[in-house]
Amino acid sequence: MASTHHFGTALRGWRERLSPLDGGLEAEAHRRIPGLRREELARLAGLSVDYVVRLEQGRARHPSAQVVTALARALRLDPSERDHLFRCARLAPPADGNVSTHVPPRVHRLVRQLTDVPVAVFAADWTIIGWNGMWSVTVGDPRTYDWDEGSLVAGMFRAHGGRGSRAVAAWPVRSWSGDAAEEEALVADLRVTAAAHPADARLASFVERMLGSSPRFSRLWFNGTARALVGDRKTIEHPVVGDIALDLDVLMVAGSDLRIVTYAAAAATDARKLDTLRTSCRPRRDGPRHPGSELSHLG
Repeated sequence: MASTHHFGTALRGWRERLSPLDGGLEAEAHRRIPGLRREELARLAGLSVDYVVRLEQGRARHPSAQVVTALARALRLDPSERDHLFRCARLAPPADGNVSTHVPPRVHRLVRQLTDVPVAVFAADWTIIGWNGMWSVTVGDPRTYDWDEGSLVAGMFRAHGGRGSRAVAAWPVRSWSGDAAEEEALVADLRVTAAAHPADARLASFVERMLGSSPRFSRLWFNGTARALVGDRKTIEHPVVGDIALDLDVLMVAGSDLRIVTYAAAAATDARKLDTLRTSCRPRRDGPRHPGSELSHLG
């Protein structure tokens, strides 16, 4: 059982890692241990020493969110460590603030290396924030999309009824599962994001506008489905190479809510069409590409 007592193991490891000075305490001249004592952690977190001992030993297994928050603050945990401590206590990590549109350097590096496949980076609310050259030649330059605020959700749910023959991107991109299933999957993913960012006023305002402008969005929003969107199979009605079937994959970025979306060909015929598009793409190395910036290229 000791090997599965993750909360106590993490708590002790982080307590022994933090020096008294880093914890805001005065260091003793002759100290036998480099980290905090249990009584010191208890004092910093506003808890009893006995309770800290029972938590470390696994005799207290259900700390409240307030207790975990106090311990995380006392131990100077970074967000990922804090979230791990919450999960060890079988609690949901605290909801973050606003949906981030920051693309970390490691994501820039990754996308720069994926020059042979269409790649775009989306925020957690499905706002497009970056793409590479292959994305532009495959589904069109996102700056030409009719998306309010760069939102895929807004582009998919237009105010005037169903999509019909209108293109969501620069030209039509069809889900093999059909429009209804595609829309349901996108709204279910957005609901997960909204729950994770309840304090994001911009996201809340966007959802309210969508509820007021799209009966289809409203119906799906209130059906209660919530799950992450992980992939799809699409047919792109390309103006140069004709219909091309591609698998869409959604990759989550560790330590972030960003979605990296890629297209890949499963069949040889479609792979050849993708090769044709690749020859027309001249990768540039001039920084990030995002709506509204000529010098914004991710690949």
